[in-house]
Amino acid sequence: MDRVNHTAVSEFVFLGLSNSWDIQLLLFAFSSVFYLASMLGNSLIMFTVTSDPHLHSPMYFLLANLSFIDLGVSSVTSPKMIYDLFKKHKVISFSGCITQMFFIHLIGGVEAVLLIAMAFDRYVAICKPLHYLTIMSPRMCTVFLVAAWTIGFTHSTIQLAFVVNLPFCGPNKLDTFYCDLPRFIKLACTDTYRLEFMVIANSGFMSLGSFCILVISYIFILVTVQKLSSGGSSKALSTLSAHITVVILFFGPLIFVYTWPHPTSHLDKFLAIFDAVFTPFLNPVIYTFRNKEMKVAMRRLCSQIGNFRKIS
Repeated sequence: MDRVNHTAVSEFVFLGLSNSWDIQLLLFAFSSVFYLASMLGNSLIMFTVTSDPHLHSPMYFLLANLSFIDLGVSSVTSPKMIYDLFKKHKVISFSGCITQMFFIHLIGGVEAVLLIAMAFDRYVAICKPLHYLTIMSPRMCTVFLVAAWTIGFTHSTIQLAFVVNLPFCGPNKLDTFYCDLPRFIKLACTDTYRLEFMVIANSGFMSLGSFCILVISYIFILVTVQKLSSGGSSKALSTLSAHITVVILFFGPLIFVYTWPHPTSHLDKFLAIFDAVFTPFLNPVIYTFRNKEMKVAMRRLCSQIGNFRKIS
């Protein structure tokens, strides 16, 4: 069915984060700094892993792909949010809203699978160290990557296939700063109870299910770590703590937004800002400053760049 025939709404209006000038100025400074820091940090991780032969291992391959996804997490909503902060009329077209929601769920699905792949990588490295390179072969890494993008694309497409042709004929205001699928559905001029349930079941099940898988796997790994020597145990615990921190930061807001029965607008907005701006910045910080090999590789890279500048 042609959407133009039954849809009167051609754009949506964001109510934004706040009408206070001081709060908007604070949000502008906060969001801009962390957006630039996350872009630079994740780009640096990707460049370091790609250029340093010492980091050509499954763990860093997955980490570089996670950084690539975090670039997408930062770029889907943050630039427009920052741009709209001082605009009185914050609008987005119908197609722009659909596109934004598609990439939000695509990237979210890919990152969820990547985090599971990273947990599996740590499980093999700690529990089956002698078979690590055999199990985590380049082929296995490629399978994880293809599976992540396939699941993310399928997850996003299935959800939007049910909502893209909804009739919108009245209210077009979204009490947020980006196109949020649950709020988007509520504006449709039809009964959306089943669709809302589908979204909760789809996104909620995926986020909560992935989180439970990761928690169980890390508990199993931690039990195994207790049997290791003190030196190996401390190194493994340091690595696992970084992974667990990222998992909690990523899945915490998602689980709340899609499974909490009585959402509140202010808390949803705070969690959305945290997930879109702060989490992509924390990932490179957590993985970089807690990882000796990465810090050494970055110093090596900086010295090589310095020597190249001196020569030229």
